Amino acid sequence: MVNIRNLDPSASPLDYYGSELRRLREEAGLGQAQLGSILYCTASLVGQIETAKKVPTRQFSERLDAALMTGGVFTRLVGLVLKSQLPTWFQAYAEMEGKATYISTYQSQLVYGLLQTPAYARAVLSVESPARLDEMVAARMERQRILEREHPPVLCVVLDEAVLYREIGGVEVMRKQLAHLLGFRDHPWVQVQVLPFAAGQHSGLLGSFTLLRFDDDPDLFYVPVYGGGHMAADPQVIRARSVSYARLQATALSREDSAALIKRVMEDRYGHQSGPAVA
Repeated sequence: MVNIRNLDPSASPLDYYGSELRRLREEAGLGQAQLGSILYCTASLVGQIETAKKVPTRQFSERLDAALMTGGVFTRLVGLVLKSQLPTWFQAYAEMEGKATYISTYQSQLVYGLLQTPAYARAVLSVESPARLDEMVAARMERQRILEREHPPVLCVVLDEAVLYREIGGVEVMRKQLAHLLGFRDHPWVQVQVLPFAAGQHSGLLGSFTLLRFDDDPDLFYVPVYGGGHMAADPQVIRARSVSYARLQATALSREDSAALIKRVMEDRYGHQSGPAVA
């Protein structure tokens, strides 16, 4: 049995989730072991979530709502919990990303977070956050839910060709990541282009950047920096970066030629070990 400790529900979304779980479980007259049996998990896991020692998953939250008949309370709350696990400096960007109508990004090193597979994300995040890896991966996957909305943002991604060759997580992880990118070939709101090595010097040489556009708010420019990130709404910055991005798109391979290159690299460099067949 996990030791009972008092939580301050206002301390964080995770603490609020844990306190509500304990309160509603006790109101239902269930012990941790009883609820765990219903949820197909251990009493220890229930206790750890109640004491904010472990971050709940979306699947756990959905089962919890069904078990306690809470009308989707925990399913809605888990989104806030997972977002709160993002680095503090990144949370403001993630919030604006979730509100954007158009997202245009150039990535020189890695696949953009919204298009990463869980295994690829785990390999990337293990470099800086090994102690909180499960929570960080879950938070990154939560960000991707904006692409599943009824009205998702338009997402335009230009990837430097180097991204395809940089082996993150091993051969199998890369093969599945590239296969995942190919899965967006016919997506109505996602466009993936590759900037080939043959482009030579280009307007993205200073590094990765992202432009966010909104229906009712000023555009934003975001650039990652070591240990943080910088957002700007200066119209002159937006204007200059928008021109840079337009030039990158014009220089990059077409959507169709990009898919062909991704497929060729996937097969030639990362082999045919497993994963979904790609026509």
